[in-house]
Amino acid sequence: MSTPAAMTFDQQRYSVEFGAKAWVIVFTCSLFFFYEFVQLNMFNALDAQLIATFQVDATRLGKLSAIYFLSNVLFLFPAGILLDRFSVRKLVLVTMGVCVFGTYLFALSTSFVMAETARFLTGIGSAFCFLSCIRLASRWLPERKMALAAGFIVTMGMLGGMVAQTPMTLLVAHVGWRHALVFNASAGVLFLILIALLIKDYPANLAKLYREQKNNQRQLGFLRTLKLAFINRQNWACGIYTALLNLPIFLLGAVWGMPYLTTVRHLSPTHASVVTSMLFLGTIVGSPLAGWLSDRLGLRRMPMIAGAAFTLLFICATLYIPHLGFQALLFLFLAIGVISSAQIISYPTVAESNPLFLTATAVSVVSLSCISAGGIFQYWFGRLMDWKWDGLVVEGMRVYSKTSFDIACLIMPIACVVSLIAALLVRETFCRLRDNV
Repeated sequence: MSTPAAMTFDQQRYSVEFGAKAWVIVFTCSLFFFYEFVQLNMFNALDAQLIATFQVDATRLGKLSAIYFLSNVLFLFPAGILLDRFSVRKLVLVTMGVCVFGTYLFALSTSFVMAETARFLTGIGSAFCFLSCIRLASRWLPERKMALAAGFIVTMGMLGGMVAQTPMTLLVAHVGWRHALVFNASAGVLFLILIALLIKDYPANLAKLYREQKNNQRQLGFLRTLKLAFINRQNWACGIYTALLNLPIFLLGAVWGMPYLTTVRHLSPTHASVVTSMLFLGTIVGSPLAGWLSDRLGLRRMPMIAGAAFTLLFICATLYIPHLGFQALLFLFLAIGVISSAQIISYPTVAESNPLFLTATAVSVVSLSCISAGGIFQYWFGRLMDWKWDGLVVEGMRVYSKTSFDIACLIMPIACVVSLIAALLVRETFCRLRDNV
């Protein structure tokens, strides 16, 4: 029998009793992810007002939304490296503070350039929000709970996405988009206070172990640790899978869902906002369910493959079945949200496929792929919309036809096919950590 001195890092880590405190810490940190997802997805509620305020077309609106992703991409790898080496709590407080400031600045923007700058600042915080949650979960929770934890973290993000739909739409209609964003930023200040009070970097009795882990990491050096994350093909397969399976959220949930539903499916703006909210509700339900099912089965690859295949089926039904009514669209958007939630399984898969001291850096590969795809495809969706625009302008705003949406929406079924191929290339981990030496 091993003595405490001879126990491995993981044995000592899992000898800790993980209880309610661990979950409180992880959920409190996930408020950051919730807040960032509001910022990511609020353009559905703001797009008409922003087009009118700044006098822009779909391409420039897509660019304004995509600047969030550009900022995110630039800071993702630094975020992963910093979170593996320094205090998660301090980094969360600083970067979420930058995000809140960016939201206030966006509300006060008097020019398009000022709005772009504010959007860029908001995206910096987004680079840290999910990684910090996963980093804390890997320190406070055992591996058998990681997929479930990832599911609940994503659920918090999707709750933010839902808040950015109908509630934000109603708030904007009642007080205007600028005042709505001031309320938004003020909520961020309250979250910052909670995070400052409740988050801890790691269990107190494991402080010595984590210091030793950081020393080992420093001995390996920055370039070698980065190389370990970059050359692992499992990380990139999971990254591509997650990125492309997330496109319905990035395209329909964040920017174009309401215009698509009002133009192509002839729903009212209120009904359209309810339907787009179903994507987030589905992900709220599906993310912990996918995590629980994967943990229960002891498998990662098979649920990922099934998720990609069924997402493709429901996306094609949504786009190509004619004469869909409000209730049918509610069901289809809900189903897409539930089934595409299989993308969260990528995160524990990556965590299990890399040394423990590389968790945040390795997961940043997945996040980089995901956010890059969001920015790229939001931009190209807008470009395709403008390509088929017939020149119609109503009250100073461009009006797009069904043909424009039909062409641009081809992105999503193609992406689902590629995500299925990526899932087939993932190596099964059987929910076990690799050797962490």
